[in-house]
Amino acid sequence: MKRTLTNRQKKAIYIGGIIIFAVLLVVLGSVIGKPLLKYVSDPKKFAEWIDGFGIWGRLIYILLCTLQVIIAVIPGEPFEVAGGYSFGLWEGTLLCLTGITIGCMVIFMTVRYFGQDMVEVFFKKEDIERLSFLHNPRKLNTLAFFVFMIPGTPKDLLSYFMGLTRMKFTHWIGLTFFARIPSVLSSTFRGAALGEGDVRKSVIIFAVTALVSTAGMLGYNYYVKKKNGE
Repeated sequence: MKRTLTNRQKKAIYIGGIIIFAVLLVVLGSVIGKPLLKYVSDPKKFAEWIDGFGIWGRLIYILLCTLQVIIAVIPGEPFEVAGGYSFGLWEGTLLCLTGITIGCMVIFMTVRYFGQDMVEVFFKKEDIERLSFLHNPRKLNTLAFFVFMIPGTPKDLLSYFMGLTRMKFTHWIGLTFFARIPSVLSSTFRGAALGEGDVRKSVIIFAVTALVSTAGMLGYNYYVKKKNGE
């Protein structure tokens, strides 16, 4: 015989689920994230470490990229650079995108279940409301694709926000994979150049990426302010 939950019990489970999830992310970010970030910031040491796992190193790298996306406080670029250094440009890019896509799928399903309260655990309500222009169902996929493709946009916030829209889960999988290719490719390209000992090329790629990201961030902020009448 199934037990019927009261509204009070549902509310307690709802809030408890959010708290447990938030605590889990904070613990993972502080216990695993920070020490690992120090390690991954040195691509050479990371490559030696990941090589020690043999073929399993690729699965571990995918898992790390997945956790990095879910734990939004951990920056993704060091992992992308380390992937290019360890596995080369194309394989590093593919492995990184695979991990990111899995992480975004987990985020999407979690937000769909818990709603905006889950997003507000990690981001300010004002920042969430500024993305209300993405609720337009006719332009949602196109707008989301270009916003994700532009370097410098707040992809962590956007990844959590998309679960609040009417976007189909299947569309989200394709979008989060293909739209992120330019930004991930630029980082893995830099890592691959370092792995080949071409420091000059790596510096040039970094400088170009920084300029494009700055331009993308400014353009994104201008567009959002315009859409919100700010």
